Amino acid sequence: MCKGLAALPATCLKSAKDMKHRLGFLLQKSDSCDYSSSQGKKEKISSSQRVSQEEVRKWADSLENLIHHDRGLAAFRAFLKSEYSEENIEFWVSCEDYKKTKSPAKLSPKARKIYDEFISVQATKEVNLDSCTREKTSHNMLEPTLSCFDEAQRKIFTLMEKDSYRRFLKSPYYLDLVSPPGAGCGPENCKRSHTHTLDCNSNIISQCA
Repeated sequence: MCKGLAALPATCLKSAKDMKHRLGFLLQKSDSCDYSSSQGKKEKISSSQRVSQEEVRKWADSLENLIHHDRGLAAFRAFLKSEYSEENIEFWVSCEDYKKTKSPAKLSPKARKIYDEFISVQATKEVNLDSCTREKTSHNMLEPTLSCFDEAQRKIFTLMEKDSYRRFLKSPYYLDLVSPPGAGCGPENCKRSHTHTLDCNSNIISQCA
């Protein structure tokens, strides 16, 4: 094999090396393009998920503003999940979805599913309702309508508004969105940063001396 290569003219060997070099370059370029394309897609997805600071600040105005925004709802749900109380927002979302039901034939099975999951005494994700509201909702199950969960939904909304919503606004789940790291600094922070830089420079100069 080696003897065979040695017997080839120098021009052939040079051409073979050039061809190998070109193939290697093309393969690297292809990998680079694939990586760039992948990165571009990730950046595009990331940018499409961004929320303006103005929009995030509106979430602090009311719970309604928060949970009627897709990203706000996702952040609030994640917060409730961290507190092991996500059944409240899941019930609220299920009620919203239920009220959009267009087929009368689907009302009864959907209503029964929501009742069994959130309101029944044996519910896997039982929400905190007073006995009067629970009994009224149970009675509504005899002839389910689009409004059969309205009172229960209002009670849970009020419960979240007075309790978990206020804690959410003080949690990192909200504060990290309304004041993201590196977004800027106030006069005091900038002053401290400038002072710290001067101190560091003074130390370096004294050490060098």
